[in-house]
Amino acid sequence: MKKLTLTLSLKGEGRVRVKRLRDYVMADFSVVGHSVYRKDAAQKATGQVLHVGNIEMSGMLHVAVLRSPYPHAQITRIDKARAQALDGVAAVLTGADVAAMPGVDPYYGPAFRDQPILAVDRVRHIGEPVVAVAAADRRLAEDALQLVEIEYEPLPPVLDVLEAVKPESPVLHPKLRAAGTFADLAHVRAGQSSNVCYHFKLRKGDVEKAFAEADRVFEDTFRSPPAQHVPMEPHITLAYLDESQRINVWSATQTPSYVRTELSAIFGLPMNRIRIRVPYLGGGYGAKLYAKLEPLVTALALITRQPVRYALTREEEFVTITKHGVVAKLKTAVKGGAITARKCEVYWDTGAYAEIGPRIVHKSGYTSAGPYRMPNVWIDGYCVYTNKPPAGAFRGFGVPQVIWAYDSQMDIIARALGADPVEFRLRHALDEGEAFATGTPVRAFGLKPAISRAAEAIGWSKPKTASSGAKARGRGIASGVKAVLTPSISGAIVTMSADGSVNILSSTVEMGQGAETMMAQIVAEELGVAFDQVHIVQPDTDITPYDTITAGSRSTYHMGNAVRMAAAKIKSELAAVVAAKLEVNPEDLVAQGRRIFVRGSPERGMTIGEAFLAKFGSLGTTLTGEAICQTTAIPMDPETGQSEKCTEYWFPSATAVELEVDTETGQVDILKFFAVGDAGTAINPKHCEQQLLGSAITHLGLTLFEEMVFEEGRLLNGSLLDYQIPSIKDMPKEFRSIVVQVPHESGPFGAKGIGETGALTVSAAIANAIEDAVGIRIRDLPITPERILSHLAARREKEAHRKSS
Repeated sequence: MKKLTLTLSLKGEGRVRVKRLRDYVMADFSVVGHSVYRKDAAQKATGQVLHVGNIEMSGMLHVAVLRSPYPHAQITRIDKARAQALDGVAAVLTGADVAAMPGVDPYYGPAFRDQPILAVDRVRHIGEPVVAVAAADRRLAEDALQLVEIEYEPLPPVLDVLEAVKPESPVLHPKLRAAGTFADLAHVRAGQSSNVCYHFKLRKGDVEKAFAEADRVFEDTFRSPPAQHVPMEPHITLAYLDESQRINVWSATQTPSYVRTELSAIFGLPMNRIRIRVPYLGGGYGAKLYAKLEPLVTALALITRQPVRYALTREEEFVTITKHGVVAKLKTAVKGGAITARKCEVYWDTGAYAEIGPRIVHKSGYTSAGPYRMPNVWIDGYCVYTNKPPAGAFRGFGVPQVIWAYDSQMDIIARALGADPVEFRLRHALDEGEAFATGTPVRAFGLKPAISRAAEAIGWSKPKTASSGAKARGRGIASGVKAVLTPSISGAIVTMSADGSVNILSSTVEMGQGAETMMAQIVAEELGVAFDQVHIVQPDTDITPYDTITAGSRSTYHMGNAVRMAAAKIKSELAAVVAAKLEVNPEDLVAQGRRIFVRGSPERGMTIGEAFLAKFGSLGTTLTGEAICQTTAIPMDPETGQSEKCTEYWFPSATAVELEVDTETGQVDILKFFAVGDAGTAINPKHCEQQLLGSAITHLGLTLFEEMVFEEGRLLNGSLLDYQIPSIKDMPKEFRSIVVQVPHESGPFGAKGIGETGALTVSAAIANAIEDAVGIRIRDLPITPERILSHLAARREKEAHRKSS
């Protein structure tokens, strides 16, 4: 294994050498690898945390928005005079008003600048914002909306993703402007001639030849519907101008650095005239990525010169951002009992605006065939506009939708061949160093250990307990991988005082995933101080460095490396002082217990305070380390999807379930559920276990009952009265997680992310178990009792027809 050397960015100075991964054993760690309590636990338990909704300001205005009643229509007239005349109303804003603001671009978006702050000339989905009112209170703002007169001319809507790609379908965006924000979306170009705003391609080998020579060919179509994130805290943003007329924004966002960049582009202002602050989030799950409310609230603050806050209602949340609905068509060739080729055609319903859809289609696209050995692969992924609410990131970033398809089909093939599904997966799973379909070798790849641990936990090799009456019992397993976002950047600043207390300045957002705890553990370990001595400064773009995004299970690796490198700079400065004093090599020193001493001789050393005094002659100063963790990728060939390095590392996942199906009611009762994921080195084992279970719960709901139901473009279940999410009664009777640890040599102490891993393989595992129980294969999510009964009835009818003929 190579020596682990990480580059520190601090005024262009130096390199910091850290301990080689192979030299570590868990006994070396005093904080890392231990299940310490969460940094935010006491505050949250006692209701002391700050959320945007807790912030009050003098003269603050509140926003209500009038939304489109049509899925597709031309706006022919807006009369806002009566609303503007209402006492207490400070502003009534339309898309035309925004477009008329000097120097303002009324459109935004992370992939394309296709989404208007307020609809300009045309609406493209029911619920699209058309008119915004800022008033002294929310009720007054809503009253004012009733006085706004709008006339529409309905246009033909495009509501089905497969219809939308047809040449005769109305084109929803005749022209597109590429946003050019992210390096990994540099290949996304302007221009438009259809509703496909992005087409991902991967080509490997000779697929057609493999199909022609195959013993058997399997073709299946799988569907997963749009769904809602349902964060506990809906979107909320507060904006105001400070005494120097700088824009200040408090927002529930997962991307403070991006929001500042976006507002700068929209309003034509230097970034240092914009400040974004993020307190604790009440959940995100991808819903709060990129700009949502911030452009509108900022525009109203600029117009009124007063503080403005907008909090979405739960019903508004449903039409603001969703999970992509997907249709995946798979064709797979088998020869001699092995998969020789797979062709994937995946259609992503991105709704009225692209949002981050192209990145999702790109990143999920190259994993669409699975982490399995197959010499020939052909993948087409299409990001498609329809007249539905915009779809964006959702926990798993599109990968659960493709694993639902490919690992359901893995079971279909295994059963048709008479092969054991676990053995079939293990036989095809890539080994360390083998190339993925992209040509990228897999490293620190814990897929086979994850599959094996899942099978062992569920008792795969043992007989199932018999069911009674109308109930049938089955077991299922599924596996898959996700790639971490690459290229990616995380910056951090760490400061230390002479008493050993430490501050971490990071733009990573804490939204329940435990990022603050992870950072504190890594820095405490590196500097040899107590976990309690480390404080996290929450994201504030005036003082916390750039971070690409808090999502995609990237924070432990990227921000973990950044804070560790920053801390290592401080440690190296103190070690130099102690080494000079003791006349030893700095590399022979360790930091532990607020002391720096010779390895193996704790008595030969200095306290942190003594080292500060020796260096500065004072205890009143601080040491600062600044670091950037930047991962790089080799851009994929746009025609073949090939790259020697498309990602920094992979997240292997496996799920094993045992369940009962009631053949009279269609009800599924999950008896045992095991979520398995590879964390590299588990910085906090208990938190890793909880993350696996938390993400699995999300996809239990998406598998069994969650679905946004549309009729002619209108959402029929757009509230929590009608949209079911998992509750405690839906939890499996035995619900456990297993953390596999295959350390990555460049991760902080070997760590990788695990926040989405438990979500990836849930749906396929449950569908596979249902087929094992009752012999029916369901290809459309969610797997409701009605759908199960329908399939059982169809099977009985088919059997009766066969007997009669």
